[in-house]
Amino acid sequence: MTQKRLVFTGSATAMVTPFSEEGLNLKTLDRLVDFQLAGGTDALVVCGTTGEPSTMDISEEAVIISRTVERVAGRIPVIVGAGSNDTAFAVQSAKQAKNLGADALLMVTPYYNKTTQQGLIRHFMTIADATDLPIILYNIPGRTGLGIAPATLRKLATHENIVGLKEASGNIEHIVEVACTCPELALYSGNDDQVVPILSLGGKGVISVVSNILPQKTHDMVARFLQGDLEGSRALQFELLPLIKALFCEVNPIPVKTALNDMGFDCGPLRLPLIEMQEENHARLRAEMHNMGLL
Repeated sequence: MTQKRLVFTGSATAMVTPFSEEGLNLKTLDRLVDFQLAGGTDALVVCGTTGEPSTMDISEEAVIISRTVERVAGRIPVIVGAGSNDTAFAVQSAKQAKNLGADALLMVTPYYNKTTQQGLIRHFMTIADATDLPIILYNIPGRTGLGIAPATLRKLATHENIVGLKEASGNIEHIVEVACTCPELALYSGNDDQVVPILSLGGKGVISVVSNILPQKTHDMVARFLQGDLEGSRALQFELLPLIKALFCEVNPIPVKTALNDMGFDCGPLRLPLIEMQEENHARLRAEMHNMGLL
């Protein structure tokens, strides 16, 4: 089995994008990056789902990528969400990320127009052929309406640049089959409530939403498991669960961006069609944040 490049081990934060009424809030972006670095985060993901890229143009994405790369200054990997339902545009985004200093790419399955499993193979292989950056595939059928079958992953894993999988299907039977049949792909949890179960299958870490607000605890949950402290890791998974549930009581990233604003990070508004959090859900979120000592 060919040894694949390992982008990171541990906890990667799926970063929010801080906006202002005029556009991007780069001062807050710097604060968020510094907060993550201080909290022991092992990698950063920008322009992923949590970063609202669907309502950003490619020039705004370029600013976010370049500013994050500059601020991180090589201390941890910067992974760029460059997926699209337009293969040619995904290639363009991948090349932009490379030119701006990204360390790796996160590529979601095509959405809306979707495709067949054979189309998935051609889509991802075309992107992988166009870049020398390592690629982490992103399986989240609840958002895209399209999942990556284990047999498809076996074929995709033959490409040297396709090195990992962010698995957010929530289907443990599927994840077990993937872990069994595609051991050369680094497996990352895409769901904060399934980190320890996926680590138990040989996973390398998590691409996390909750780590936006609790980077140290999220990092420690993975680190303890990898150091052999299963009990300590499991305890953190259980401790974080009520907050995780509150962070997903509305569509991500509505709650986590709301939480960061409540913590004083001035992340600004969400962009339509995302709207402000419902009052009763916001109260629930604040209660869990208070329980965790965040407010």
